[in-house]
Amino acid sequence: MGMTLAEKILAKASGKNEVKAGEIVWVKADIAMMHDLLGPRLIDKGFKRLGGKLFDKEKVVVVSDHCTPPATVQQADILKYTRDWAREFDLPYYYEFEGPCHQVIVEHGHVRPGRLILGTDSHTCMAGGMGAFATGIGSTEMIGVLLTGETWLKVPETIRVHWGGSIPHGVYSKDLILKTIKDIGHAGATYQALEFSGSAIRRMSLDERLVLSNMAVEAGAKTGLIEPDEAVVHFLRDRGIEDVELMQSDKDATYIRELSYDATSLEPQVACPHEIDNVHPVSAVEGQAVDQVYLGSCTNGRISDLRIAAQILKGKKVSKNIRCLVVPASQAVWMQANKEGILDVLTEAGCIVNMPSCGACGGFTSGVIGAGEVVMSSSNRNFRGRMGSASGEIYIGSPATVAATAIEGKIADPRNYIPKEVMI
Repeated sequence: MGMTLAEKILAKASGKNEVKAGEIVWVKADIAMMHDLLGPRLIDKGFKRLGGKLFDKEKVVVVSDHCTPPATVQQADILKYTRDWAREFDLPYYYEFEGPCHQVIVEHGHVRPGRLILGTDSHTCMAGGMGAFATGIGSTEMIGVLLTGETWLKVPETIRVHWGGSIPHGVYSKDLILKTIKDIGHAGATYQALEFSGSAIRRMSLDERLVLSNMAVEAGAKTGLIEPDEAVVHFLRDRGIEDVELMQSDKDATYIRELSYDATSLEPQVACPHEIDNVHPVSAVEGQAVDQVYLGSCTNGRISDLRIAAQILKGKKVSKNIRCLVVPASQAVWMQANKEGILDVLTEAGCIVNMPSCGACGGFTSGVIGAGEVVMSSSNRNFRGRMGSASGEIYIGSPATVAATAIEGKIADPRNYIPKEVMI
């Protein structure tokens, strides 16, 4: 019997020729990633009590992103602790003020097809968009990984999600994943892998594929995988990485469930408060007034997302009744957007461009919402209190829906603002 992509990667990580769903395997990590909030400050005492020697500092990556820039003394202290810890262990891969960890490890070439990536953050699964088995683990579990380079995992069953057809005008990967989560449910894929396939997926840019894998965990999935192809090869070659293994699921692999969609008929989707699977077509929620729109995060703050927003906002103005916050997904994205004139377009429209960080997405800095406020966001979660006050309301949509909403001051259909002849 053939293996799924998830099974193949875990077989490789465990040194076996074959593994099956449900099997418990000991695996070797290719990358152990921590960030400031769930990293050194939580693991240091236990790590040192058990010996305090890294299994391989070349495989340890630390990114300070949740508390950057620090808005409180506590956040500044967390950053200092993380920075000092990285220096103490002479880590070659410590990044600060560069953006959310998931985007940073992709840009710096730590994510490669076939790798096993373990991180102290649930959205570590984003790396699956490049064909890596990437998943979040707890800080306590990370202690064992740092000391030994190993941990155990149960090989997950895989749900195959096939998106055929062509993605229509004004619809993006965010809309596809929201529709998928609506059907699976916010816990419907618990400890399973999602594997995305189909013609609509293959035609996506790498930026858009990462959106799908990033939000796999919102259905409870252990990871979200897309078979790597030449787009991944070119991306890594641009970073000087030539040795790229293109692993694929076997044709006779076994899936626990298969979902099949035709993207051609999909319209923009919006996740409504207070569950990510409370998803409706934008036509069902048009006109809902908002106080703030938020374009950014590790989910949808990449250069293609900013280009879409600039395309919609060029020559227009953000509604005087709202705030429009833009947070590029990384310093590299910020620089590229600046080079292309995108930041000029956005600021001239009335947007406020903040530095790359986790920021308001997790309710940390730079734009949290107050009691009773309503936000339309391109991020990944909308539970109570996620972006600030527990009495606030969060709607989730694509960058195009966010930009259209910014113009009207209420949830709007982006298809009314995107000329078909300049669609990205």
